Amino acid sequence: MKGFARNWQFHVMILPSLLFVAVFAYLPMGGIVMAFQDFKPWLGIGGSAWVGWDNFTYLFERQDSVEVIMNTLIIASLKILFNLAAPFAFAIFLNEVRLRLFKSAVQTLVYLPHFLSWVILGGVLLNILSTDGGFVNRYLSSWFGIEPIFFLGDPQWFRFTVIVSEVWKEFGFGTIVFLAALANVNPALYEAAEVDGATRLQQTLYITIPAMLPITIVVGTLSLGNILNAGFDQIFNLYNPLVYKTGDIIDTFVYRTALLNGEMGFGTAIGLFKSVISMVLIFVSYRLAYKLANYRIF
Repeated sequence: MKGFARNWQFHVMILPSLLFVAVFAYLPMGGIVMAFQDFKPWLGIGGSAWVGWDNFTYLFERQDSVEVIMNTLIIASLKILFNLAAPFAFAIFLNEVRLRLFKSAVQTLVYLPHFLSWVILGGVLLNILSTDGGFVNRYLSSWFGIEPIFFLGDPQWFRFTVIVSEVWKEFGFGTIVFLAALANVNPALYEAAEVDGATRLQQTLYITIPAMLPITIVVGTLSLGNILNAGFDQIFNLYNPLVYKTGDIIDTFVYRTALLNGEMGFGTAIGLFKSVISMVLIFVSYRLAYKLANYRIF
């Protein structure tokens, strides 16, 4: 109590944030019970019939829900892989640049897409990937003689488009972590290696990459918690019924089934299933990060 009395101003300062979290994060968790009901909005939670585990059983019986889970795993896994590999490689290349002004300009340019919403980028991609006059298809046609590709309407191309556009948007921002790791490398190591006759490639292989491996392991393991988060904002702004088979993910499926089709009990069951799996994966990822890289938050 003495500590509270001495620092009461700080407790009061965080009170609005605590109230915000309580109202918008914890209070709505009471709606989880809808996963075990045949929920009807006009009857409410108290008046809707209880169905036990039927919604979860139905989840694995429906062909489209199984496809959605597989789509989510595939898209999220590829995003994690390439969002790790692209910043890793780019940080190595950028670390070799010696012109400070050029390096700063490149860093700024590649960071910018991260701060644009997918509402804006969705419109940009619709224009540049259009089969009717889009920049990409015009380039492919004039330079390589390739017929226009329906990137956002062909199920075979949609995943590729989603992953490439995600990596393009986020790799610059993700590079910050790896450049921070390289900033801690003692320059004397490079100087000693140069005196010993090591080439730039050898310095990269034996100094730069080993210095980046611990943070790479941490980022990679912590990303496991997002294996079921394939990016609602991006998919929602880019997908359409033509690509549901390969592009529909858990979050967009929940949106359609619960809010558009009125299957709120079933939609809540899908969301609860995803949340439980994600929570388990978060615990596993933190444990792996501690074991492999001695990283811990608390």
